[in-house]
Formats: sequence, structure tokens, C-alpha cells
Amino acid sequence: MDHDVLIIGGSFAGMSAAMQLARARKAVLVLDTGMPRNRFAVTSHGFPGQEGQSPADIKARLREELSAYPTVRFHDGAALSARREGSGFRVSLADGSDVSARRIVLAYGVRDSLPDLPGLAERWGASVLHCPYCHGYELNRQPLGVLARDEKAFHQAMMLPDWGPTTLFTGTAFRPTAEQMQSLKTREVQIEETPVAELIGTAPALEAVRLEDGRIIALAGLFLAPQTAPFSDIAAQLGCEMQDGPTGPYIVVDQMQATTVPGVFAAGDLASPMPNATLAAAAGVMAGSAAHRSLIFDPELISI
Repeated sequence: MDHDVLIIGGSFAGMSAAMQLARARKAVLVLDTGMPRNRFAVTSHGFPGQEGQSPADIKARLREELSAYPTVRFHDGAALSARREGSGFRVSLADGSDVSARRIVLAYGVRDSLPDLPGLAERWGASVLHCPYCHGYELNRQPLGVLARDEKAFHQAMMLPDWGPTTLFTGTAFRPTAEQMQSLKTREVQIEETPVAELIGTAPALEAVRLEDGRIIALAGLFLAPQTAPFSDIAAQLGCEMQDGPTGPYIVVDQMQATTVPGVFAAGDLASPMPNATLAAAAGVMAGSAAHRSLIFDPELISI
């Protein structure tokens, strides 16, 4: 085998896994497409020890730290296919080459699907957001909105008033029940049923939304729950079991980040219904250490 462990994905989860394996002196290859989910965010918040740093800078520093370990290599590119080969795996890369490894850690994340609304895409990660814990504080109690795509908007609207006065834009996507309406009223959330027509202001900042009836409502931030899908189909190719989450499917893993396929581990947004940088890094630590232990205690995998 070319490597002890192949890590597909070079962001927080993947590099956290690589660090554990590097320190165990295992031969590790990290595949990185350079397109992490957080690439649209200017700064990272709520990540212990990295407050206010850009995700790109954090990632660059992690890669520099890993590069000091002689058993770690990086390859900038995507994995196209993966299959079991004997007691390990063979993976074909986008550049036409292929590599083999005894174990695989899947950490390639998910991609977001956004509503087709004028002015929305260019503000994603800056003033159009999905996580108030990550970005709500910096909005400084200015007017906020929640764009409903389904009933999950109720949960977001109930949370957001702690970060600023909130309007829930239900449009035609969601009709709160009487009980939900009472809860929203208790939290002083305004309800707006007229659909949003466009976002206005100098992007990536947001100044307001224009409704279909022409009214303009001032906003500093608009929150929504994007639909998500795995960034690659490698997990499906390998036969990993998937589960439906609040925004889309994710890989089923156990408490050690092991998938349902022997020898394959997964971490980060790809393997969790809760996207979060700190949780992704922690899951990567577990996946890397679990992959290392499996090389010791389960050296030969059962072929499938």
C-alpha cells in the first residue's frame, strides 16, 4: 500500500485527523480540493483559540504545521472514485493517477444549495448566514431576518432575538401553527408573509430586503437553513450508510467516527447533522486516532 491512511478533504476535520496520524508516525496523504465550505466567510468565530481569524488563515497554518511531519504528504486535487482492494483501498484522482491506502478518512464536507433569489448568493457567508453562534454577535443587535424554506425556520426565528430584533419571512414556504405563533410573539418576532423579491445594498453587506409588494424592510443580516448534499459521491461508492439530517443526508458513524464500511472513517459536516468548526476538528481528532488504532487491532479487513 502507498499509504497507511488516505484523508479525502483538507479542511479542519481532515487536517485534525492527519495530525493524530502524523504524530503516530503513519504515512498519510491528504487530498485537498481547496474548496472548503467555509471559504465564503471572512472570519471564524466560536472556534477556541482562533477567534476572529479567517478560515483560510487557520487552514494555511494547520497545513504548515502538518508539513513539518515527514510522513505527511498533500495532494491538491479531488478523488474521483474509490474501491476496496484486498485489505485496503484504491482511489483514483482527478489528475489521472491513483493511490492506495490501508484506511480512509472521509472529510470532504458538503455543498450548500441556496434559494434562487436576486442578491442572495453574493452575500452568502457575509450577511446571509446560517449560524447565529458563528456570526450573530458581529451584527451588533441590528435588525435581522429569517428566510423560511420550511418549518426549520421556526427554530431559527425563536433563537435569533438574542442577537437582534427579528422578522420571520414565511412567504409561501411555511405557515406557523397557532402555538408557534404564540411562541414567536413571546419572543417579539415579527411575521411577514409577503415573499421576499430581492436583497438590496452594496454586497457583501446587506441593507434591506424588497418584498414582492414593493415594501422595503431594513436588515443587517438574513439567516436561512441551506439544503446540503455531500461534496462528493465517494462515500456512496464505498457503500457507507447515509442518514437524513435537518438539511440533507450525512454519513452514519459510531462514537469513534467509524462508518458502516470497515476501514472507512468520516468526520466533519459530512458526518454530522450539526455543522460547526470546533465539532469538525474534534471529530477529525477522533477519526484519525480511531483509524490508527484500527491499523493495530484490525490489521486485515474483511473484503466486501
